[in-house]
Amino acid sequence: SLTKSNQHYILKTEGPYYSTMSTVAVAAPSYSGPAILPERGVAKVKSVLSGDTVVLIGRAVTPQAKAPEIVFTLERITAPRVASKANDNVDEPGAFAGREWLRALTVGKNVMFETRKQGASAGDRVYGLLFLQGTECVPQTSANLNLAVECVRNGHATPKVFGDSYMHSDSPVPDASDEATDANGNVHVMEGADPVADAVRDYERQLQLAFQEAKAAGLGVHGPAPLVRTMKNAGDDFQTLELVEKTQKLCSGSSVKCVIEHIFDGSRFRCIVTDDDMATAGLQYSSFTLILAGVAAPRIANARLETSTEPFGDEAREFVQVRLLHRELNISLHGTDKSGVCAVGTVHHPRGNIAVELLKNGLARISEWSARMMNTNDLPALRIAEINAKRAQLKVWQHYEAPSLSGASEISGTVMEVLTGDTVSILPAGQIYDSEAKLQKVSLASIRAPRLGNEKYGKPDEPYAYECKDRLRVLTVGKEVKVDIHYERDIPMGENTEKRQFGTISSGKREDVGEVLVAEGLAVTQRHRDDDEKSPRYDELCAAENDAKTGKKGVHSVKEYGRRTVNDLTNPQKAKAYSGSLMRAGPLKAIVDYVFNGSRFKLLVPSENCYVMFALENLRCPQPSPNPGARAVKPAEPFGDISKRHARSTLMQRTVEITCTGVTMGGVITGDLMVGQGGQRRDFCLEMISSGLATVDQRKIDYGEAPRKIVEAQTAAQNNRVGIWSLEQEKRTEAPSRSTLKAKEEIATVRLSEIRSGNHVFLHIVGSEAAKVVDESMKLFTSTNGTGGAPCDIKVGKVVAALFDDGTGKSWYRAKILERKGPKAKVLYLDHGNVGMVSAAAQLRPLDPPLSTDRIPAVAKEAQLALIKVRSLDDDEGVEAARMLQQLCWGKNLTARIHCEVEGKLVVTLSDAMDPTPTVNERLVSAGLARAPKPMDVEMVTSKMSDGQSIVSLADDLKAAQDDARKSRIGMWRYGDVGDEDEEE
Repeated sequence: SLTKSNQHYILKTEGPYYSTMSTVAVAAPSYSGPAILPERGVAKVKSVLSGDTVVLIGRAVTPQAKAPEIVFTLERITAPRVASKANDNVDEPGAFAGREWLRALTVGKNVMFETRKQGASAGDRVYGLLFLQGTECVPQTSANLNLAVECVRNGHATPKVFGDSYMHSDSPVPDASDEATDANGNVHVMEGADPVADAVRDYERQLQLAFQEAKAAGLGVHGPAPLVRTMKNAGDDFQTLELVEKTQKLCSGSSVKCVIEHIFDGSRFRCIVTDDDMATAGLQYSSFTLILAGVAAPRIANARLETSTEPFGDEAREFVQVRLLHRELNISLHGTDKSGVCAVGTVHHPRGNIAVELLKNGLARISEWSARMMNTNDLPALRIAEINAKRAQLKVWQHYEAPSLSGASEISGTVMEVLTGDTVSILPAGQIYDSEAKLQKVSLASIRAPRLGNEKYGKPDEPYAYECKDRLRVLTVGKEVKVDIHYERDIPMGENTEKRQFGTISSGKREDVGEVLVAEGLAVTQRHRDDDEKSPRYDELCAAENDAKTGKKGVHSVKEYGRRTVNDLTNPQKAKAYSGSLMRAGPLKAIVDYVFNGSRFKLLVPSENCYVMFALENLRCPQPSPNPGARAVKPAEPFGDISKRHARSTLMQRTVEITCTGVTMGGVITGDLMVGQGGQRRDFCLEMISSGLATVDQRKIDYGEAPRKIVEAQTAAQNNRVGIWSLEQEKRTEAPSRSTLKAKEEIATVRLSEIRSGNHVFLHIVGSEAAKVVDESMKLFTSTNGTGGAPCDIKVGKVVAALFDDGTGKSWYRAKILERKGPKAKVLYLDHGNVGMVSAAAQLRPLDPPLSTDRIPAVAKEAQLALIKVRSLDDDEGVEAARMLQQLCWGKNLTARIHCEVEGKLVVTLSDAMDPTPTVNERLVSAGLARAPKPMDVEMVTSKMSDGQSIVSLADDLKAAQDDARKSRIGMWRYGDVGDEDEEE
């Protein structure tokens, strides 16, 4: 309702939109239609569009409702238009200065409004007057400030009508006696007959007088060179990274002063640089998109991308608009997003951190990728705010449920093994290690270690994978640790999944061993998704990673990584060749890499840079159960698993001391092993015997080679009935070993399949059913599988199918892998005796189990001609001997007298089935291409035979043939006698 009081019109308003205001002297509105705004009231300025237009915001009806907004333009004045796409991003002269004057004066403050025109005749906005209360002015006054008049007085706008044309012809201009001036210098017309006309005339006169003052003083648009901006947009006119770098270099405090021009959503804004320091770089008044560092608010609908508004997106944007829109604030730019278009930064507000407030109210989540760019000291406040919002289930967290753990949230125990650079196996405290199921696998939370390779598939280690795993081994293996479990993940393990626990491991004085790995550059922090659970110490881990990057440590080094090469002496041939140097080296430090059973291990010897297979001398341990998924070669024996577990818990990945004393035919180094340090140092062999988990090799006892102390330890264990000795010992008669059996001679018809030298051959037994079965089976195997390779386990000694072309086409044959050389493998074709180099990927595939050598023995038998010695193929006589053997035997049926077997080779005398005398052995000697045996050679062969008369007779014949060749000076005798040093070993 309107009432007249002391010649002022007073508005008394009530309602949900705007609060009641005090008296304002204005003219009555000319618009009488439905009101958009009350005729008079109070509202807050949300933003300033130009020097004469603002956006007013009212009060929401309910807490859930959106606050009403209205575009409000000052009556009867016009200000220059600011830059936009409509005017090619160029200001009209003085437009930005006028907008900035009005923005700095009013944004975020309450103003009194009086409407003049609204509704259908006003379009999308309201026209009228705005007054700033004196208490909001600087300096403060008791009178209200008419913003339209002040805008004109400062030269930021001009009246729409100039001179006296606003006066009616029948309305005389008041003279000086009819005027009064208030404390602000505003001229008021004294009360007349028509108060509405008087108010209009008063307002118009004030505009004209203000205009004349500004023009006379050359202010704003009346100045000689009003500011004209040409807007520059990031990505089009300059690179965002350039802005970031110039800001850090030129601006004081490394923060740039900007105006928040537009709010896309709660964490993305468009900003205008207003900092004078950026003028020299040509970037003052440039426009860029800012991503608020550390947080991600729900997105707003985008018609171009056809996306909808995410829940609480509008609320988050409104929350930020009320607090930041059109404020001039300092912004620290940290970098850009991955596209390089948007800057990432922190907004510094005098009353707090907007990112923290968004998180505190549940209107955003922490964004890990942008949080990494921030100062680590600023992150704890963000974490605390998000945690509190999660617990209270505010807004975006309304459906949040804290992660549930399948087990205890804290684990104390001993680390048994380091599996990878970020995963360990722990035996919980109070548990007895009587099963592998008692061990708990735990990975370091929020840590990613370099991945270990897979030799089986030819995949190498990632750089620093070994160093990371070894460092974790040194920090944890065998030590008491405490683990705080933070979350769980389902990890794919082949066709199945494994629920893995992730936590922080503390050992001794080290609060977090994961942080040690990260700080030394051996691991990095995991890049989590924003809604992923993570380590509570994630910020400390990121800080450690930043320090490692700065120091260029480990994986962050710019130097090329030197690949680690270790000599693998698990190959029997290499082990035998290097065994001498290991035995001469004396005591050596070694790391137990794997435990096969209680007395056999794979060791890494750092000083010799090699892996070896190592077995305790004089010891025999019971056979343990095979590993899950492995084929059982031998049945498990009592106490086998207990013996292996004891060795694992005592030795696995520990540093031990070994003394090498010998090497077996299989290339296993034997010797003694000491474990522990200082007063805990002990002989592991003696420990196993004393515990009844191993026995002394009976042969060593029989020959008197076993040390007295371990024999006494075994006697004590027997008397105490511990371990193995707790079982009832069966009395049984030992079956004679194969080595003690005497061979009986056999006669067979054979054909040669391969000639290796003058006395080394492979032969087929004529009429053997095995040869027919293998031939037909491999033809069927070829037709079934084709000739393409397939992945298989490529290990030395492994029997596989290998491709070979015998001239009639490619076909698969049974073969044994002799050596692996990069992408190729050297194989022995078991059924023919020849050796070939094949591609591991294209010419090998797994062999069907029914075709294994366990079921069908190799058809080609390896043999050596009895009692003769020839030279190697590197010698001319050696080549001639092989050629003569080929000429005499190849493609013919031969009669073979099989005397015995020595080191896996048949010892044979060959003769032509059509011409049996002399034998092939004698013919080679007669030709001077082979030598007769020494007496000790004859004794060695006869010792393995039940009746050695034929060998003695053969030796005499060979001796006579050699004498004839020497006298005739043929072959190797043509230059005289041959010394012992020329003999073939």
